[in-house]
Amino acid sequence: MARLLDDQALERSSVVANCAMNRERGLTGSNGYGRELGIDVVKMITDRLSGGAEAFDWLDLCCGAGKALLECARLVDDPRLRITGVDLVDFFAGPSHPGVEFVTASAGSLALQRSYDLVTCVHGLHYVGDKLHVLTRAASWLSADGLLVANLDLAAVLSDEGRPLRRRLTEPLRSAGFDYDARRRRVECTGHRQASLPFQYLGADDQAGPNYTGQPAVNSYYASA
Repeated sequence: MARLLDDQALERSSVVANCAMNRERGLTGSNGYGRELGIDVVKMITDRLSGGAEAFDWLDLCCGAGKALLECARLVDDPRLRITGVDLVDFFAGPSHPGVEFVTASAGSLALQRSYDLVTCVHGLHYVGDKLHVLTRAASWLSADGLLVANLDLAAVLSDEGRPLRRRLTEPLRSAGFDYDARRRRVECTGHRQASLPFQYLGADDQAGPNYTGQPAVNSYYASA
């Protein structure tokens, strides 16, 4: 097994702390949120608000500079939209917008006080140690009809023997209420849930090398619970 780091050591890793994956990512375009997540974020928000929703809360994990969030807030231009961007590194874009809040924290240690209509994580799980913990926590932050969408590479979720879990993980994910698109490497969940998965986190390897995006990423290791 590779040398494994706990989450505190992982957060100090140059692979994680210096990750540039979402630094300049916008809302639309060839590498925008719409293409990566398979949803039109602005349309989802405006449809809900025009349908009479009192508010719309969007939580974006591993948001990088948050350029896409500021772009969305300006396009929608509705005080009922509240956007929270979370990233490990305090390197957020400007100018600020009253509808957008940025939080400097790790996705795995967030303490949130409200539910969200949309939770997203664009390529951020590639740099998280306990990826499955973040997924299940994110599902618990959803509103009753909220949507969670995140990029997830199952090749980076390994057993204690160093083999990708792949099919051993997809069925537990489905049983817990998640849908996994293997071709697009994308996981989704609809509606608030307290999910659990039958795996125990062992640690992460920050020397895994490039993943399918071409960027250095982190492998996460689990034992069957």
